[in-house]
Amino acid sequence: MILDGTLPASIAAAARVVRSGALLGLPTETVYGLAADASSDAAVAQIFAAKGRPSDHPLIVHVADASGIAHFASAVPDFAQRLVNAFWPGPLTLILPRLPGVATAATGGQDSVGLRCPAHPVAHALLAACAAPGDAATHGGPPVWGVAAPSANRFGRVSPTTAQHVQDELGADLLVLDGGPCAVGIESTIVDCTRGVPVLLRPGAITRAQIAAACGLQPLSKEDLPAHTPRASGTLEAHYAPAAKVRLMDARALQTALDLLGADAAHIAIYARSALHTRSSRLVMRRMPDDAAAAAQQLFAVLRGFDDQAVKLIWIETPPATPEWEGVRDRLQRAAAA
Repeated sequence: MILDGTLPASIAAAARVVRSGALLGLPTETVYGLAADASSDAAVAQIFAAKGRPSDHPLIVHVADASGIAHFASAVPDFAQRLVNAFWPGPLTLILPRLPGVATAATGGQDSVGLRCPAHPVAHALLAACAAPGDAATHGGPPVWGVAAPSANRFGRVSPTTAQHVQDELGADLLVLDGGPCAVGIESTIVDCTRGVPVLLRPGAITRAQIAAACGLQPLSKEDLPAHTPRASGTLEAHYAPAAKVRLMDARALQTALDLLGADAAHIAIYARSALHTRSSRLVMRRMPDDAAAAAQQLFAVLRGFDDQAVKLIWIETPPATPEWEGVRDRLQRAAAA
């Protein structure tokens, strides 16, 4: 069931669902999440089951504001606090030391926890309603200080960026708050803050340069400090994959392949910034935006659309090797590895 997330009655109904220990489809500015009470191991277990996700692969906990950190993290380094001040609410997840006995299932049993404060107004309203004290008739169940909310799709598949994507993926029985298409379109930047310096575990809309400017430290890559790197959402080599096989190529290789196939080319989708030519009328061709943020916003919807058109192959022009494209490159490289 899809509810209009802008309506107070929808927020109240969704808060009751979360407080009761059930699952909820939740819009954020990045992608739609599959949300449950982060402090309830039984509720979180339903997320892993619904997604087919390994239970040791940690989830990100979403909080209403920075005060929610104290319910899950035992410490916040100074540089991490500067990142909170600069980017929350927004598409930034921080890995922090976890309080003992809290969110054990949501963190995959690790001694660290990933925390984020989403910027989407519907997500914020839902989180505030879940954490608010009140009677059972209004809210149902005890306050919920944070919700675990990985992307609302089957494990390893393309993330959803609309409420309809969630319903198509997980079924009509799931309650989904409709907050419109996601503005960012790819998952949050993840920064590990447990090792004395910021370590970028997953690129996203917030870039390395922005992280460095905000906290005064240049973020390292996870390869720079490989020992005991915390597991984090969306960092497996193969991820974000449509049903069709994805292949990345430069513009010259794409054009050469189209020329070789000629008029017989079929069941192939092309997503490229460069102008390409083909003699086939049976190809699905879509132009990738020149702007990295615009490409990120539409990326997953484009991949889902290609699957809906039953193509067998998706050929994508490799994004530029520049900082603003790092998040899009990361998602496409993982999709191609699946």
